[in-house]
Amino acid sequence: MSTPDTPHTPSHPSASPASRAIPPRFGELAEDCRKLLLQRLAKDLAGLFGQVDATLFDCADKAENNRVQALFFDNMRELRKLRPLIERSYQQRIAQNFADFLAGRLKAAEPIGVLDAEQLALVQNEDYEESLQVINMVSRVRAHSARALFALEQRLALLNNGHKLGEDSNPFGPHAIAHAFRQALAPHPLPLRIKIILYRLFDQHVMHGLEPLYEALNQRLIDAGILPNLKYSAQRSTSTGGAPTPAASKAPQAPAAAHRSPAQPAAPGPAADLLHAAIEPHYAAPADLNSPPPADPAQLFGGLAALLSEHRERNADAPLLGGTRSIASFAPRTATSTYSASELLDALNRLQQQSTHDLSQRLQRPQAVEGLKADLQQQLETHSLRPGQQKLSDQEADVVDLVGMLFDFILDDDNLPDACKTALSHLHTPYLKVALQDKALFTQHHHPARRLLNSMAQAGVLYGGEGDERGLLAKMHWVVERVIHGFAGDLLLFDSLLDEFNEFVATLQHKVELRERRAVEAAKGRDKLLGARQLAVDAVNQALKDRELPTIIRNFLELTWTDVLVFVLLRHGERSSEWQRACEVAEQLAWSGTLLDAAGSARLQSLRVALLDDLRKGLELLGGYHEDGIRRLLQDLVACQYAVQARQPQVAAQLKATLQESPLGMMLGEDAALAAPIRHSENLSARTQALFKELQQLEFGTWFEFVQGTETRTLKLSWFSPTTHNYMFVDHSGQRVAIKPIKQLASEMEQGLARIVAPEREAPLMDRALNAIYRVLQRFTGRATEVDQGA
Repeated sequence: MSTPDTPHTPSHPSASPASRAIPPRFGELAEDCRKLLLQRLAKDLAGLFGQVDATLFDCADKAENNRVQALFFDNMRELRKLRPLIERSYQQRIAQNFADFLAGRLKAAEPIGVLDAEQLALVQNEDYEESLQVINMVSRVRAHSARALFALEQRLALLNNGHKLGEDSNPFGPHAIAHAFRQALAPHPLPLRIKIILYRLFDQHVMHGLEPLYEALNQRLIDAGILPNLKYSAQRSTSTGGAPTPAASKAPQAPAAAHRSPAQPAAPGPAADLLHAAIEPHYAAPADLNSPPPADPAQLFGGLAALLSEHRERNADAPLLGGTRSIASFAPRTATSTYSASELLDALNRLQQQSTHDLSQRLQRPQAVEGLKADLQQQLETHSLRPGQQKLSDQEADVVDLVGMLFDFILDDDNLPDACKTALSHLHTPYLKVALQDKALFTQHHHPARRLLNSMAQAGVLYGGEGDERGLLAKMHWVVERVIHGFAGDLLLFDSLLDEFNEFVATLQHKVELRERRAVEAAKGRDKLLGARQLAVDAVNQALKDRELPTIIRNFLELTWTDVLVFVLLRHGERSSEWQRACEVAEQLAWSGTLLDAAGSARLQSLRVALLDDLRKGLELLGGYHEDGIRRLLQDLVACQYAVQARQPQVAAQLKATLQESPLGMMLGEDAALAAPIRHSENLSARTQALFKELQQLEFGTWFEFVQGTETRTLKLSWFSPTTHNYMFVDHSGQRVAIKPIKQLASEMEQGLARIVAPEREAPLMDRALNAIYRVLQRFTGRATEVDQGA
């Protein structure tokens, strides 16, 4: 700061804080706005924390394992303790932002964009995920509240001595409000999974309520006479020679397109505006194009552009991913000039208009990428002022080819059902227009068109099968029709369609989860029976061990007394005297069917009454036997004992009692075969032992692929038993499909008949597609010899 002794002239009028402080005459008005802001935000933040417990309880209820469940419960308690600190810190940061505004200490405008390639290399994954959450919230508010925000910024500029506020220096703006919440969370080491939940709640309770707040602030300023006649008008590019439209007679104009955040949808305008994002900014390619695809989406896009350029220079007629030729190969060989942006846009608009005719019939057949390129070239050539002399520019051809490869990837994606591929293929023309309008489709995960395509593809993978979920295909057709009929450059259409589609999928997901939960509960009940049956079978096998018994006694123990043991075990438990006595009865009955010496015969004579009495009680417990049936069965068993001791095995062999069908077997059905215990004494290969260990550490929700003849089926591990080691799998609809013992599952994996789905297969569609395209282009340009298209 200058002093009277050392005069100093600022290099720019804005450099002096004193000159930019809010004039005193506006002090009371500014204080009113501050109070309104803090009161509203405090109320909304309280609503957020009021919902935290219920949300975390719900997440814990759906947790995939005990460790994750404990994470939610532990952080529920932690957040209760941290709530006052977070609320106080948040309010202090909001108040400080406003104090800086009043004192003229405005922050310098931050560069447009999120993080460039160099910055992204310096941040950790968690920081990047948090950045995406904040950017997503801010972008949505800027898009939906553009009118109210513009008016508020113009009125605040008047309070600020005429100095315009940048988007990131507005103390009322969505950036300041969201960033303050991130700063308030920063000092506390909360897991990323918990932070993501907090950001989503913040979005619901705070960010969604900003538009009414902005309207209230504008009205307060209007009442004080601050630009009461301000009119909103989105400024368009002047590159076509037209003059800009003034936003108000006495106010600064609306921000130019060059100052718009990349995440904010572009206003519809001339073709030069529409294609502006396809030319600027420049995305740098990675230093080494031989390396795997970069994780940074901006570098990935830059690398794709560089590889496409190399491929074009090598052979413009060579096929791309999917076998489709480059659009450059369709151009006349005599072409020396390029089509204008407006000519390309007009051609795409005509194609989109043509596709609206008989759309319901068209949706039954896939839209071929090569066919669309041919149609586009024909449209360009037919309406050209210089036929045979024009072609697309290299940059525009790259975008056309990149979008073409994206849709070729969709048509070849094994994860998607054919009907879903067909539906999505008809979005090719609108998405080509989006890509030419906004390169953020390729570089920003939260781009509305990208999110809609990813959501539809994910829903198709999860719920695109037969059965009740066929309604999903109808919903996808509806979305495709809305895009084809309605997209004219406004990206907000994709936001609204995404909200409605996600609402539909959420209902579908709830139905599938409910079905799966019922399947798991049923499996747990059956597994409890299987566990008890396994112990009962072990007890009977122990009694039968090394003994050659008459058929009637062996069948009775294996078929009937095993069920009695199961019911005793379920009713009284493994440590009960009833269970111990039931096992002792099995042992005594088996012993009585062997040839005994004199002492043994005398002991059998003394035990027979008690033994028969316990056998009678067990049969009565089992049910299904009438009194006469029980009496005849016991008589046959006694007759067998006498025959054995009288050394008349032929008589014992003729005794064949009629045993009732096992009620437990009827309850278990085909699952009864799963009761066979794991024999750890068996010789297992080192590979099988390793698979045993891997399977025992898997989490619920892991997807498997099972090969059945010529078909491959994808199923989800929904639950496994820690006692019987049986693994239950459900299909995408949540329906139980198979229960496999761990030994069988390990054997199938060892033979290549079962495999765990790689995590990359679960990545969003566009992420997988762009990575696959990158690898294909590396191979085509000689930078790699193999390519994994499933990446």
